[in-house]
Amino acid sequence: MRVTQSMLASNSLKNLSKSYANMGKYQDQLATGKKINRPSDDPVVAIKGMFYRTNLTEVEQYQRNLSEAYTWMENSEAGIEHATQIIQRVRELVVQGKNGSNSPEDLQSIGVEIAQLKEDLVGVANTQVAGRYIFNGEKTLTPPIPEDSIKFIDGKQVYDFDQNTSPFNVEVSKGVNLKVNIDSKNVFSSGFFNTLQQIEDSLTDGIGDMENSEDLLVQLDGFFEKMTSERSELGARYNRLELVDSRLGDQEIIANRILSDNEDADIERVITDLTIQESIHRASLSVGSRIIQPTLIDFLR
Repeated sequence: MRVTQSMLASNSLKNLSKSYANMGKYQDQLATGKKINRPSDDPVVAIKGMFYRTNLTEVEQYQRNLSEAYTWMENSEAGIEHATQIIQRVRELVVQGKNGSNSPEDLQSIGVEIAQLKEDLVGVANTQVAGRYIFNGEKTLTPPIPEDSIKFIDGKQVYDFDQNTSPFNVEVSKGVNLKVNIDSKNVFSSGFFNTLQQIEDSLTDGIGDMENSEDLLVQLDGFFEKMTSERSELGARYNRLELVDSRLGDQEIIANRILSDNEDADIERVITDLTIQESIHRASLSVGSRIIQPTLIDFLR
């Protein structure tokens, strides 16, 4: 086979072009820190990277959902805590009110305080988080105690409202939905508010005899037990939420490590390969200059 000067020159230029391409690849890896910069560099790595990124994105979304779940549960727990403090204070006032040594003015003052506690409790029941009511089940855009819930029957003020108790679920993991709200009827029921209203009326109706004080105290104790039970159930779900949060944290670490192993370049190795390729390239240039023989044009300079 006859090897011509043009063949030598063509092969030399082709090999130099490949050498430039290799150096360009190593320089891109150093600049980006990634093994590949386009799917054609390594289709297998690219496809695996898509799956790993999808898993990582899912974990990050579940963590955002967890943040919302924490907000709902913590605000719900705060609402129950506030309600229990109010019911304890009302109980103290009832015990104080049934003492025969109180004057009508004293009873009136106690009744005014209970009225204020009741109004404060309405505000707590209508708590909103990010524009949504957290104590009205799935009807998060409707207040559990609307303004028109107060009616007057035989001259007496009566609360008449019905909360939605449907569970409000948040997906905290793949296929796992966790209830983040409470059964508001166990905390902010119309019966509880009507009991508070009866206590207020008994103190401010001008008689102040508090004959039904023992029955009212029994009712308050019953509402207190319901609140305590609801708080315990919420605490159990909060503990489960923390376990899910811990597991998602582990999954995020593992997903990031796998993604790094799949895509991140070994910088030390890339630098070594680039240095070797630069030496090979210089050698190729030197050999090429010797292979390509002088032509007539070189002597005409």
